[in-house]
Amino acid sequence: MFFLVASTLVSAQNTSYWQQHVDYAMEVDMNVENFQYTGTQKLVYTNNSPNELIRVYYHLYFNAFQPGSEMDMRLNSIADPDGRMWVDGKSRISQLSESEIGYLHPTSLAQDGNPVNYSEEGTVLVVELAKPIPPGGKTTFQMEFKGQVPVQIRRSGRNNKDGVALSMSQWYPKLAEYDFEGWHADPYIAREFHGVWGDFDVKLTIDKNYTVGGTGYLQNPNEIGHGYEAPGTKVPKVKGKTLTWHFKAPMVHDFMWAADPEYVHDSLQMEDGPTLHFLYKDDPKFKDTWTKVQPLTEKAMRFFNKNIGEYPYEQYSVIQGGDGGMEYAMATLITGGDKEGSVIGTMIHELAHSWFQHVLGTNEAKHEWMDEGFTSFVSALCSNEIREQNKANPFENSYNGYYHLVKSGQEMPQAAHADRYVNNMAYGISAYSKGAVFLSQLGYVIGQEKLMETLRKYYEDFKFKHPVPNDIKRTAEKVSGMELDWYLTDWTQTTNTIDYSIKEVAADGAKTKVFLERIGLMPMPLDILIVYNDGAQETLYAPLRMMRGEKENPYPQLKRTVLEDWPWASQNYGFTIDKPLESIKAIMIDPSQLMADVNQENNVWRAETLETMPKD
Repeated sequence: MFFLVASTLVSAQNTSYWQQHVDYAMEVDMNVENFQYTGTQKLVYTNNSPNELIRVYYHLYFNAFQPGSEMDMRLNSIADPDGRMWVDGKSRISQLSESEIGYLHPTSLAQDGNPVNYSEEGTVLVVELAKPIPPGGKTTFQMEFKGQVPVQIRRSGRNNKDGVALSMSQWYPKLAEYDFEGWHADPYIAREFHGVWGDFDVKLTIDKNYTVGGTGYLQNPNEIGHGYEAPGTKVPKVKGKTLTWHFKAPMVHDFMWAADPEYVHDSLQMEDGPTLHFLYKDDPKFKDTWTKVQPLTEKAMRFFNKNIGEYPYEQYSVIQGGDGGMEYAMATLITGGDKEGSVIGTMIHELAHSWFQHVLGTNEAKHEWMDEGFTSFVSALCSNEIREQNKANPFENSYNGYYHLVKSGQEMPQAAHADRYVNNMAYGISAYSKGAVFLSQLGYVIGQEKLMETLRKYYEDFKFKHPVPNDIKRTAEKVSGMELDWYLTDWTQTTNTIDYSIKEVAADGAKTKVFLERIGLMPMPLDILIVYNDGAQETLYAPLRMMRGEKENPYPQLKRTVLEDWPWASQNYGFTIDKPLESIKAIMIDPSQLMADVNQENNVWRAETLETMPKD
């Protein structure tokens, strides 16, 4: 595993691509009585950029959970506030007392032993460097900090609705990412995250009765016990009140942990894969579901390994905690247990994020659809197989969500910053549903086999990096041999819609003329199905000229005729069928229904005597 990570980085640095690197060493003391903690952090920062840095930024996420914070402000101004964060017509954050708020404050900070000037601006720490960091240079930051865990409101917190004591995500001062676009020191308002790749060494001192799970490999399992010890090991009795857990996590961009005195800890060692850990509350109402989750996690891991690429770490943990379901490095937090289907579905989705976000580390503030959408796509495929759902179109819900968004009139381009969406509905559907349709529809454009090949190559080429939208587009172009800039541009940077229609079907002696119309602004190639009265079927394919290529026949059992390219600028397009009109029963644009045409009623022409559309 280490060789894989190291070789990837060497390859990255030998090209024009570059990325920063961090090494964290932290020691943290958690007081489980008042939910306050103190810590020290040594951070070695490597500037792989071509630029000299005179300033750095840290994220202080817990500061969002205070009355008057930017997250609180946004809750009070958005039209459809998140129900988890809203009660009795008010922001839950606005109602927190001093003992319930969250905070994270540095108490000292030095660079290479020299004090630096710094200031807190909400959830962002602005640090003026004592000495600039040159290109290729390294510097060491040493920090002392203190924090208070907020009442569980969003992702992080204490005493969630399932009774889990500590869900510790976004809990430490986290250096912001700097890349070819500059700094990404976004305030924490509601959305998700971006981080610097690096190695973590974390020592956590906590009440000895608490079981801990999360990111990283436990370095002292035989001293800790709690289900981590080697079989047959006699764990020494702890004399004091606390235990110090020592974790190391190589090449991750985040570090999460959760802890509770009533966790049950089960583990499952895959024969040819990582160790799977399961931590959940010792409550009969949760036992059955969390037992059923375990073999399905192994099946899901195998599915993603096969269809995307090998999971690169040696463990993965599914942990009860948080406020719904949220992915983290090497682990996930999931609430619930009394609704089996919900927990299993969430596990599959969050595990898929281990590929699309925690190995392919996209900037979720700017390209959230690459994270949530790609995860939604591949988790739908996985659920369809391992849960034996046998859906003809596993992405039907994603398409319906997208159509709802279009009809609402509140759609915004996917290129919008995640915090800037007009409301949560528009953000959620754009990120999850429209993001999933991006891939499923790409399969319509280049072919399903080429799509899956694209995903595997994308993973191989960009793992442990920060891919951007152009990277998935260029990968698909290399695999398919097609030009696809039009697809990325229209789908993600505009709200142009797809709408093609069968405008007219007319007799032409012993032949039939068909006239099509492009109504929407977004171009697409077209598959066209012809169904004859005698039961015969065939397809025609109208490539899009600007694609400069053609996909393989998606219906190899049917004869296919490739028509002339359709230039986008022409709204009208016609072709001739070498059979008389009276022999034709129906004509249909896109029988797969994987093209997200916003008005499918005009995609079908039926002979007057036809009552129902035949199955192909």
